[in-house]
Amino acid sequence: MEKPALEVQLKTLPNSPGVYQYFDKNGKILYVGKAKNLKKRVTSYFNKSHDSHRIGVMVKKIQEIRHIVVSSETDALLLENNLIKKLQPRFNVMLKDDKTYPWICIKNERFPRVFPTRRLIKDGSEYYGPFTSFKTVNTLLDLIKGLYKLRTCNYDLAEDKIRQGKYKVCLEYHLGNCKGPCEALQPEEEYNNNIEAIRQIVKGNFKDSLQRFRNQMKEHAERMEFEDAQRIKNKIDVLENYQSKSTVVNPKITNVDVFSVVTDEGYGYVNFLQLSHGSIIRSHTIEMKKKLDESDRELLELAIVEIRQRFNSNSREIYVPFKVDVGEELKITVPKLGDKKKIVELSERNAKYFRQERFKQMKIVDPDRHVNRVMAQMKEDLRLNKEPRHIECFDNSNIQGSNPVAACVVFKNGKPSKKDYRKFNIKTVEGPNDFASMEEVVFRRYRRLLSEGEDLPELIIVDGGKGQLSSGVKALEDLGLRGKIAIIGIAKRLEEIFYPDDSIPLYLDKKSETLKIIQQLRNEAHRFGITFHRNKRSKTALNTELDSIQGIGEKTVVELLTHFRSLKRVKEASQKDLADVVGASKAGIIYNYYHTK
Repeated sequence: MEKPALEVQLKTLPNSPGVYQYFDKNGKILYVGKAKNLKKRVTSYFNKSHDSHRIGVMVKKIQEIRHIVVSSETDALLLENNLIKKLQPRFNVMLKDDKTYPWICIKNERFPRVFPTRRLIKDGSEYYGPFTSFKTVNTLLDLIKGLYKLRTCNYDLAEDKIRQGKYKVCLEYHLGNCKGPCEALQPEEEYNNNIEAIRQIVKGNFKDSLQRFRNQMKEHAERMEFEDAQRIKNKIDVLENYQSKSTVVNPKITNVDVFSVVTDEGYGYVNFLQLSHGSIIRSHTIEMKKKLDESDRELLELAIVEIRQRFNSNSREIYVPFKVDVGEELKITVPKLGDKKKIVELSERNAKYFRQERFKQMKIVDPDRHVNRVMAQMKEDLRLNKEPRHIECFDNSNIQGSNPVAACVVFKNGKPSKKDYRKFNIKTVEGPNDFASMEEVVFRRYRRLLSEGEDLPELIIVDGGKGQLSSGVKALEDLGLRGKIAIIGIAKRLEEIFYPDDSIPLYLDKKSETLKIIQQLRNEAHRFGITFHRNKRSKTALNTELDSIQGIGEKTVVELLTHFRSLKRVKEASQKDLADVVGASKAGIIYNYYHTK
């Protein structure tokens, strides 16, 4: 049967919660999404023009819409997450973190064993985790083994088998690591009490174990059993030391999941903190690649469902930096102050650190992705029409009007392109006039590029405030380039970014990469201009009257001063003495210049 037209497919969609799937003409999956109302959500894709180029591209490719109706929005969230992972649609957010994590297993058996595993077997055993590293698992297991003596053998310790004497204690018993339940040397009730205490420790609740050990220590001390009391005290120290490694937030905050998100142009980074009995017992961050310019809220909602499912979280409350919609069963809290607010800020800090680490790694292993991300970020931060792949920055240098010069530095893909740097002697301006000097050099620079057919930059930066910016704009206007090249000014004092015809400056985040690149451009232009200015001043200072004699070059001047040591001695020298150094012809020119004068 031939597929109905898209218009027909849209009209027949139900007004129910569910999941929708878009397919192209070849039947390839493009996108999976969820909706409270399938008809409204899907129709919205086709009823408006999209700011995002990628959404527009996707919508043009859609040839078939399929949907699955579910009973609640929560079911839609879970189904969407599962379908995205299974089908990997081209236009869906990509979660980058698909590892098999370790768990701690309490085996479903008499006298249960406790051990680490990467495999979850549905045999009634209890699994705690997953943990983000085996180091954490091993630390916990070492802690447990130090506190409680558990068996490690895989015998079936059924009551009748122990009564028949089928097993004998092993080396672990003789080493003091096991109390010998295989020979009924340890009561089952005592062993199970230990297992219950271990459950609480793995969940992050140390309170009961600590109290139990303190009572035991007190009993031993009262009976004068000081060695046993010291042994129990050592266990208390181990527990307290391990607990201190967790960040104690507030004992009243218990069984809560905390989520936060940090994004840039192409990626989102979501951090998850799990709190139990006032302590952080897990922290994990995932990277999510945007496909359709998803909002922070959309990314966070998707991540919450994915992470809670992955880590098997049963917490009924979550803390987030802003309202999210992840089903009716969860209590959503957006803290405004106090310890709850601090824990959300801690989560955000972790997400930012993870992002910074990814940037550093990216610079090394994937420099192109790093450049693309920075350029996209600059375009967004500076409100540009296109990415500033080619930027030029101008700076004037003069001291009380002497030797006025200017410099132009060029950055391509966020990096200095030193072969394209240019320096200018100010020709048409008398005295210290920064505004007129800026107008002159901007005009000269782009008149030259236009005449030579060279590529123009996407962004011009002038070092200075409104005055220098206005001068640069006038030069572009005279060349007919106004509006064709973006131009901004940066004022040093507060790092204000000025735009043409806008009296209100833009203030960028002091830590933003966009501001750092602009500052680097400004500082490089200043350095390059100052170096040129100093060299010119030095050369002027070294000029002598000899340089003004027609026919006498720099090399001859150096030879004369090297031989005679001073200008005065050159003036007083005879023509013969001069001829011995520079030859008869030049000697005559120099002798006649001074003596005729």
